[in-house]
Amino acid sequence: MNLFISAISTDSGKSVISAIFTEALQASYWKPVQAGFPTDTETVHALLPTKIDKIPEAYLLKHPMSPHASARRENIKVALDNITLPEHSKEHMIIEGAGGLMVPLNDDEMVIDIAEKHNLPIVLVSNTYLGSINHSLLSIREIQRRELDLVGIVFNGEKNEDTESVILKHAQVPCLLRLPQLEDLEAETISKYASIVKENLIDNNIITISEHA
Repeated sequence: MNLFISAISTDSGKSVISAIFTEALQASYWKPVQAGFPTDTETVHALLPTKIDKIPEAYLLKHPMSPHASARRENIKVALDNITLPEHSKEHMIIEGAGGLMVPLNDDEMVIDIAEKHNLPIVLVSNTYLGSINHSLLSIREIQRRELDLVGIVFNGEKNEDTESVILKHAQVPCLLRLPQLEDLEAETISKYASIVKENLIDNNIITISEHA
């Protein structure tokens, strides 16, 4: 199984959540498009209790901004045709998007187009801030419009049942994880939440026990 981790906005905690899912599935991890340093690949690998091979980015851009803008400053163009799934040593792979689903790769293509091109099931990270319902439902509607597979929601931040219930009602998918604001990011913390994710993936028939025997 390959899972595409995206979000309703930037700075959503996708890298921490990608590390948790990578550990839960004992998966490979790949960031197709990286803009700015330190890289999310470096961050994820530093967090992982289980060390895995580093897969190079399809595009490694210098400036911490939208890929299309960062690439323009380097006089290059990010092209969806050049983003192909890499070979990897694990059964599963976690693929982390850049920013939110509708962040532009270039003048015509968006981050969500990576998931659509490779038919990747999506895990959507929703942060609990004022306005997150609107951003979440717009993201969900775009996933549904493209007939992509939304497998679950991750809520990142202070618990808000009123917000979460509305989002889950419209998403019609399970909550795979509720992640509070974390004070420490150590391997033990990643392992703790990875266990929760694994159980939720199994309970919701997203993976089978035999896949993780």
